[in-house]
Amino acid sequence: MNEEFDPALIAAGDQLFERRWQLLKSLPALEFLPSADRPEIAFAGRSNVGKSSLINALVRQNGLARTSNTPGRTQELVFFESDGDPLYVVDMPGYGYARAPGDKVATWGRLVMDYLRGRPTLARVFLLIDSRHGLKPTDLQIADMLDTSAVTYQPVLTKADKIKPHELQKVIAETSKALAKHPAAFPRIIATSSEKGLGIPELRATIAEIMQDRA
Repeated sequence: MNEEFDPALIAAGDQLFERRWQLLKSLPALEFLPSADRPEIAFAGRSNVGKSSLINALVRQNGLARTSNTPGRTQELVFFESDGDPLYVVDMPGYGYARAPGDKVATWGRLVMDYLRGRPTLARVFLLIDSRHGLKPTDLQIADMLDTSAVTYQPVLTKADKIKPHELQKVIAETSKALAKHPAAFPRIIATSSEKGLGIPELRATIAEIMQDRA
C-alpha cells in the first residue's frame, strides 16, 4: 500500500516527533509570521478532510490541533513548534466550505496564496485528500495554485481505513495519474488513517527525509 521506507528514516521520523509540541501562534495576517529561521511543512486540504486529526496523530498529542465536526473552523495559519526542534508544522485554513461567507473565503484565499508565494522556508505542503472521495475540483484548483507558486506538494490520503483495500488502491492510482500532470507535485502518495495509525510512520519518515535534505 505505502512505499517501504529505509528503517533508518522511520527511526529518524520517530525521533523527530517524540518531543513535546505546542501551539506557537495563530496568524490572521502575514505580518504576524514567525521568523523564517527554520524549515516548515504545511498541511492543506478541504474543510473536514481530517487535517487537525492527522497533525495530532503525527505528533502523538490528541489535543494539539483543534478538531471539529464543523467545516471551516480553522480560519488562520496555525503554527506549531517543539522545544529544540528546528521545524515548524503549519495547519492551513481548510478550503471548499461553501457555507462560509464570501468575504471570509476571499480573506482565506489571499492569506494562503500570499503565504505560499512568499515563504522561503516552506519545504513542502502536504495536500490532504479524503480517500472516500478522491480528488475534487477544489483540490485540483489548489494544486494549480501550488504549481504557480512553485511550492512542492505531496498528496496524503486521509481516512484510508474507511474504504476497502481494493478501493484504496484505485484512489491511489487515480490520484497519481491526475497529479502526474502537475509539475510541483511530489510523486509519492501516502495513505493514512489517524484513527488506526496507518501511514503515520511513513509520514514522519518523509518529513525526516525533508529535514535531512535541508540540512
